Amino acid sequence: MRLENRIALVTGAGRGIGRAIAEHYGREGAKVAVADLTLESARDTVQAIEASGGTAIPLAMDVTNEQAVDDGVAAIVEHWGGLDIALANAGVQHIDPVHKLAFADWSKVMSVHLDGAFLVTRAALQHMYASGGGIMLYMGSVHSLEASPLKAPYVAAKHGMLGLCRAVAKEGAEHGVRSNIICPGFVRTPLVDKQIPEQAKELGISEDEVISKVMLKNTVDGKFTTLEDVSELAVHLAAFPSAALTGQSIVVSHGWHMQ
Repeated sequence: MRLENRIALVTGAGRGIGRAIAEHYGREGAKVAVADLTLESARDTVQAIEASGGTAIPLAMDVTNEQAVDDGVAAIVEHWGGLDIALANAGVQHIDPVHKLAFADWSKVMSVHLDGAFLVTRAALQHMYASGGGIMLYMGSVHSLEASPLKAPYVAAKHGMLGLCRAVAKEGAEHGVRSNIICPGFVRTPLVDKQIPEQAKELGISEDEVISKVMLKNTVDGKFTTLEDVSELAVHLAAFPSAALTGQSIVVSHGWHMQ
């Protein structure tokens, strides 16, 4: 097991990519704190981890709430005695062209992704620095590296997370902390499924065309990235043994973006 007895926090882990990573961490031997907006959704993931023989606890955590994040991370440390891995994964999406974008919608996307990543990072680093090191991971996107129409707040937030990741890699090095950002292509999660009819309406094309001509157009094989693709990378980055791999954006996108 690659993460045996490591203590990990995954935010936004009630469904989608976060849940897949939390479950994979559990199978690899980590003790997993499953954080989600509601305790009920976090418990669903915990039950799945425990059913596979893993160890996990649920946390209700609104990542935009400073006190909730600080209290949640403190609860993990109190329960298990430390924190080795933290993955800032919680996210939302909003589809609109910039000239029609409401400031409230911009602010919500930025707050969940970027403010949430900052709050989770700050709380995690305080404990990692005190204990001599750790792994800070971020769920970015190909949109951390390039733009798409109709997604300005998401693109801006994901670019910002890349900058945060790199700053943490520089600052954390002397404390034994490594930091990397995972940049998936399109994965068939509820977040992506919701976008398909929204983009079809805005672009005036069919939902099938959104998939083939927008989402998968620039892949090498016309395939979606899978939950397993992303969770395997998240395990690899958490288990990597040295600071040779830090401050990096790792793309998993079927060749949509190559760097």
